[in-house]
Amino acid sequence: MTAIPDHFSAQAEEYARSRPRYPAEMFVYLAGLVRKREIVWDVGCGNGQASVALAAHFDRVIATDISDKQLRHAIPHERVEYIQAPAEASPLEDGTADLIVAAQSAHWFNHNAFYGEVRRVAAPGAVIALISYEMSNVTPEIDPLIYSLANQILGTFWPRERSYVDSGYATLPFPFDDIEPEHFEMSVEWTAEQMLDYLLTWSATQRYIRYHGADPRNVIADQMRDLWGKTRTVRWPLSMRLAYVDGRVR
Repeated sequence: MTAIPDHFSAQAEEYARSRPRYPAEMFVYLAGLVRKREIVWDVGCGNGQASVALAAHFDRVIATDISDKQLRHAIPHERVEYIQAPAEASPLEDGTADLIVAAQSAHWFNHNAFYGEVRRVAAPGAVIALISYEMSNVTPEIDPLIYSLANQILGTFWPRERSYVDSGYATLPFPFDDIEPEHFEMSVEWTAEQMLDYLLTWSATQRYIRYHGADPRNVIADQMRDLWGKTRTVRWPLSMRLAYVDGRVR
């Protein structure tokens, strides 16, 4: 099996501090789809943002990630067990997971191997939910700056798997019968510096810095600060691929 890339260990601390949080109502919705709420597998959990939110609805959360550095910054919770493991070879027993969630991580997986693992660990009536978020929306004046950073300055530095995110996961391999999900978005009130910190967590930003030895955010930072004001609302539309693993609806 091909080694799975790790694009986030280098900025694990920044990732834990600067990534937005998923809306609580999304986890209420996902929990409401399953028969039981005993075990949920959070795949590619990063620093555990989704893991802790899922713990409010499930007896036990098994949260896995390939990055030891990400897990070292994970949010502790009594019902969350963090384990370093790839998505394609989980520590879960056969037929035990009532919900399988991958939040902003499924595009990195070896999909054939991952879906085989999903079928192995899924309990009867289990649901799989693959969640992603695309480019943020701030204002018509600020958005073009962020898009120019993403597309013109960093364009060739994005890993090829990023194309799945750009499509809202519509092009992601998904061998299940889709359920039409409800729609959610993330929203935060941020300063310009918080937004710039978030841009540092992008995989393409880190690859650019390693290649050029310079920070690409500097190209837009001053203009962004001038336009930003004190705080702005930043929104990310969420996309979701959702299905019952065994094809049955509760």
